[in-house]
Amino acid sequence: MAASPLRRVAVEAERVVGQPVRDVRVVVPAGWGPRRRTWMRQVAHRAGLPQPRLVEAPVAVTEYLLATGVRVPVGAFLVVCDVGAGAEVTVLRRGPAGFEVLATLADAAAGGTAVDHALADALLGAPTGEGQRASVADSVRVAKEALVIHPAVTVPLPDRPPVIANSAMLDEAVRPVAVRVAQLTQETVAAAELTVGDLAGVYCVGGSAQLPHLAAAIAEHTGTAPVVVPEPGLAAARGAANAGGVDTGAVERVEVPVPPVRRAAAIAVPGFASLALIWQCLLTAEQHGTLGVYYSVSVNWGEFTMAAVMALLACLAAGTVLGSLIAARSPTPGTRTEGGRVSVGILAAVSLGAATAGLYAVVTSQYFGMPVGPYLQWALWPIAPVSVMAVAMAVVAARQWRVPHGGWSTLLAAPTGSIVAATLGMGLIQYSLTADRWPDRVLWIDIAGRVGGFLLGVAVVMAVVTPLMFRLILAAPVSVIFAAIVSRRAAGMLGVIYAIAVATWWATRLWSRVLRPAPLARTAPPAGPVRADMSPGGGG
Repeated sequence: MAASPLRRVAVEAERVVGQPVRDVRVVVPAGWGPRRRTWMRQVAHRAGLPQPRLVEAPVAVTEYLLATGVRVPVGAFLVVCDVGAGAEVTVLRRGPAGFEVLATLADAAAGGTAVDHALADALLGAPTGEGQRASVADSVRVAKEALVIHPAVTVPLPDRPPVIANSAMLDEAVRPVAVRVAQLTQETVAAAELTVGDLAGVYCVGGSAQLPHLAAAIAEHTGTAPVVVPEPGLAAARGAANAGGVDTGAVERVEVPVPPVRRAAAIAVPGFASLALIWQCLLTAEQHGTLGVYYSVSVNWGEFTMAAVMALLACLAAGTVLGSLIAARSPTPGTRTEGGRVSVGILAAVSLGAATAGLYAVVTSQYFGMPVGPYLQWALWPIAPVSVMAVAMAVVAARQWRVPHGGWSTLLAAPTGSIVAATLGMGLIQYSLTADRWPDRVLWIDIAGRVGGFLLGVAVVMAVVTPLMFRLILAAPVSVIFAAIVSRRAAGMLGVIYAIAVATWWATRLWSRVLRPAPLARTAPPAGPVRADMSPGGGG
């Protein structure tokens, strides 16, 4: 049943233009969730249409407003009251990349259907059932539309003489609906945590937007006079035709949700790697002169540095999760937008990572009874470049200049293969430097150290180089060099080199995916596309 009207629209469009429909845009309510949106795509498929692009009704209306010359500055807030068969009120904010929905509330009993029922009861003389209302539905709907411009009309009724409907009857039927729409507008603005003074305008659209008393009720409740868009019943469909302003063959940049397992792995792998490295660093550090006057501790600074780097990577991988948790409890509207959540999450991740690295330094220095200065230097300085780049990403996200292809969660995920190889490599190096060198185990201990250096070299190449062929070419010499220079003095240098490799990896991602992303491949659009705009249930 749902596919039938879409099929009829497609046939009519093909008959008018003489070409198949290739671009389908369906206007849907902003409050629809994933299940209903998937259902609508299945309906379009059942109707024989290509994959449709779903455009939220208030977003389509704002596109229509811009196309008709309404000036909406970036950062401004709008309210769209869509009054059709029911009512849906939405608060939107215009960002650099388009409009985003901040809050939306709907009421199926606050639209044209409720007016039709009340008017039918008035004409039939008493509250009626659905069967009686259905028998006079067409007559009542025509009378309602006529009474908007005429003081009285004659309404034919089945099985009884016609009756006169006047504007007073329509006013009585419309008044409770208008009041409810006005209340819904107030509630939606409050849900977006805004005030009426923050709004750039209130716009009414939909088949029932021109009903009497509607604009007056909204103005009375909110203190702002709404604007009824010309031809309000067609505003959403016309706006959907221009939504996005891209070619039909263009590949759309969308944020792809990261599966929960992959996201958990991206957070857990560097997190556990950091804990393993700092644990081994503490337990295997060599203390000298414990009973004498002079006291010193030999710490593998490379392993200590890598533990701090892994802690920061784990926190950054959890950046979008931290942002969502903060936004859910923040009273600031800006943190509830996509860019705001990501920006706050990245800043929180950087702060948490730096705090964790500093905590490693304080705990280690207190554990050994040594000055904290050197530990802070080896923990904080190596992570400074990555922290600066992460802050730059937070600025980009806050300004909403660009959303990286694949989404922010994918961008913030550290290279798992490099982390595993580096952790195993440094662990083997530390084992070779601190293990008891019994004569029958010296050879195996030395081999373990060389293998650790080899793995650390592979990890550095994996972080710096992306193409597989270049990785294979560079991995051999770099790994051999790392394996050859494994020693107590070189361990700190190896850890710093890996920190630099991680910073290089982040710099590459910042440049290639955020600041100067490569253009996505475009496919040639088919000749002579035809666009069919369809809006389910929008009229009243």
